[in-house]
Amino acid sequence: MKDPQISVDHLERIDAILLSFVASYVDTAVFVGLFGLFTSHVTGNFVLIGAALVHHADGVETKLLALPVFVLAIAATVLAVRALERRGRRPLPPLLIAEAFFLVISACAPTLMGSAIRPENSAAAMVTGMLAVFAMGLQNAYMRIKLGALPPTTIMTGNVTQATIDALAIVSTSAPAPDRDAAARRFARMWPAIAAFTIGAALGAFGFIVAGLLCLVVPAALCLVLAARFGGLGAASCSVTTVTRPSARGARHGYTLRP
Repeated sequence: MKDPQISVDHLERIDAILLSFVASYVDTAVFVGLFGLFTSHVTGNFVLIGAALVHHADGVETKLLALPVFVLAIAATVLAVRALERRGRRPLPPLLIAEAFFLVISACAPTLMGSAIRPENSAAAMVTGMLAVFAMGLQNAYMRIKLGALPPTTIMTGNVTQATIDALAIVSTSAPAPDRDAAARRFARMWPAIAAFTIGAALGAFGFIVAGLLCLVVPAALCLVLAARFGGLGAASCSVTTVTRPSARGARHGYTLRP
């Protein structure tokens, strides 16, 4: 019989890879296409706002609006999860479908509005950017609420820090063997997300060069794939295999093999 822990590790790695790819692809494509707007790293917009004020650049209003839209997406995710779970529904598939929807609408917004995106504060740029910010706010929220056992997928600072610490522990001959083994397990869980995030950033930039913001249909499609992987829109199954394990953030979470 197949070891359920091995299956969980395999699925966990795939989920982390796909979600990390989605986050970095969207962040890079929108950053390039909307003149420096962050969708996943909204605090980075504060730095850009400061720089824009010094250099008198355009787009400050759009970056200021990103934070309340991001917060609204998080609140909507929390309320949606509660409502779906009260009805016995799996919350992740609808949230992933919603993320895909907002990404597709963001990609199509300039065409639908019949307005080109310009560096100045055009309505098309603002609407397009806020739709993408809302989509990534959903991902940030459901990662915290429902996928806490995975490494973070929308920001890599913590992952790179932990992976570097673990890499040094692995090669250190003075570290106790149990510590090296634990570091090796953490490193094995971290590096796929880091690699996927790096590749996603490169392909997000390339996708924008090729197709403009229409390239956002690629991460939208991956969100739909993940929604199907997490069980579609049906009711939560009573036959669920759950393995409890330490998360990347130190707490313990149940990771569902078949949500």
